Amino acid sequence: MDKRIHIIGIGDDGPRGLNDRSVRLIEEADMLIGGERHLAMFPEAAAERVVLKGGLARTVEELVRLRETRRIVVLASGDPLFFGIAGFIAKKAGAEAVTIHPHLSSLQLAFARLGDSWHDAVLESVHGRPMRGLAQRIDGKEKIAILTDEENSPSALARYLLDFGMDEYEAFVAENLGGDNERFGHWTLSDMAEGGFSPLNIVILRRKPEAPAARSGFGFEDETFAQRKPDKGLITKKEVRVLSLSELKLKPDSVVWDIGAGSGSVAVECARLAPYGQVFALEKNEADMGNIEQNRRKFRADFTAIHAKAPEGLDAIPDPDAVFIGGSGGELRELIRVCCNRLQEDGRIVVNAATIETLADTQKALREEGFDTRIALVQIGRSKPILDMTRFEGLNPIYVITGFRPSSPEPEQERE
Repeated sequence: MDKRIHIIGIGDDGPRGLNDRSVRLIEEADMLIGGERHLAMFPEAAAERVVLKGGLARTVEELVRLRETRRIVVLASGDPLFFGIAGFIAKKAGAEAVTIHPHLSSLQLAFARLGDSWHDAVLESVHGRPMRGLAQRIDGKEKIAILTDEENSPSALARYLLDFGMDEYEAFVAENLGGDNERFGHWTLSDMAEGGFSPLNIVILRRKPEAPAARSGFGFEDETFAQRKPDKGLITKKEVRVLSLSELKLKPDSVVWDIGAGSGSVAVECARLAPYGQVFALEKNEADMGNIEQNRRKFRADFTAIHAKAPEGLDAIPDPDAVFIGGSGGELRELIRVCCNRLQEDGRIVVNAATIETLADTQKALREEGFDTRIALVQIGRSKPILDMTRFEGLNPIYVITGFRPSSPEPEQERE
């Protein structure tokens, strides 16, 4: 007896789209595992039926045990290795315990209906996942395929994209691919936002040929940010921002706190550098919240802005991999204590200080929490024209203080 778990992908056309071997495996199975929709496609199968709902890990453990004595078939959608359950089952049961029979994936069928290649497309899914963070992940990409669901539908996706001003994209929606109710067509985002769609669909976005060049890189110019301007703007200056970002050592999925966010410039940069992470920007001044929101949308940086005076507001958000403190509102010692206690292993705390008093207090607080420190004094002069010549105008010196646990690799010191 074949003791492997057979995972069979099924299209919307049901049994008639399967080859003879897959049909025979289903007919001879002792157990059929799958969603209600897939199980209903085989009413005459004599196998015991198990509906897949929650507790998939426990179900797989049971299948591994039962495969020694029973012929087991798992039914899945399309290619079950494409955002499907086959990868999870193979990882839990072991690759040698499974055989995967893929069908055409919804991705292949959608691009076939569109008449375009898909090897160069960016793949995303909001099926059973939050849409948050999608904006910075796809911004500037030429071609994106997105799996949706009933809640994160094509219309909800369109409204989300329009909220970030991403109307440089045109959409193609393919529904019920391979089935009797198959439908596909082109949409503008504004029309798609008002449309109705089947739950079984895939959305393809393509940048319009006439769309302006996409924003790239990091270290955006200060004047491109909306900011409150009592003097030269409440913003972490570009040069200091870039150095601070390098000290944070962000990963693609980092959780970041930007405390004393001001205009939100650091949060914007962090969200784009950690597109699969979460960024939380805390700001105590209500007058700045509008600028933060404006910059969040302008730069397609889908982070969470919180109106609170830290450390208030920190209890409700996840522990960080990186913390940037640009302002503390007089609660610096307690704030550093909270940040140090919450910081993930190998995390970094970066503080910008404009005065020697804040420098001394920060270094003392970090050391009292058992953190090592590294300090850089940043003195920047920017070129400025004077008649037909050029002079330099100095910016306020800033201390960039980096705190890290001694167990973390200490940053290399500059060579003489």
